[in-house]
Amino acid sequence: QVQLVESGGGLVQAGGSLRLSCAASGASGRTMGWFRQAPGKEREFVARISVSSGLTYYTDSVKGRFTISRDNRKNTVYLQMNSLKPEDTAVYYCASSTLLASRDYGMYDYWGQGTQVTVSS
Repeated sequence: QVQLVESGGGLVQAGGSLRLSCAASGASGRTMGWFRQAPGKEREFVARISVSSGLTYYTDSVKGRFTISRDNRKNTVYLQMNSLKPEDTAVYYCASSTLLASRDYGMYDYWGQGTQVTVSS
């Protein structure tokens, strides 16, 4: 069983930065991902990283602003978010996959409880 615990969300002004953390316990997956869900919208992919190779992949709207990274010794994945915009406001979820997953949330087996990110204009 894998447990994922996110932290680091909060309220920030547009243009500001936040760093989200996702601490994993239990068996480690092959891919770790970040998703987000805004009120009234479907959950959407943000970024993912291969646990072994460190290869990353981002959705277009966050490229150049967000960076996903991992510390395998701490079993923790991070999402550094810079130049935040009001449209980044959402609950952010960490997810783990036993596959070399991409943006399809159906490929992820375990999910955290989510952390709220609010960007004010």
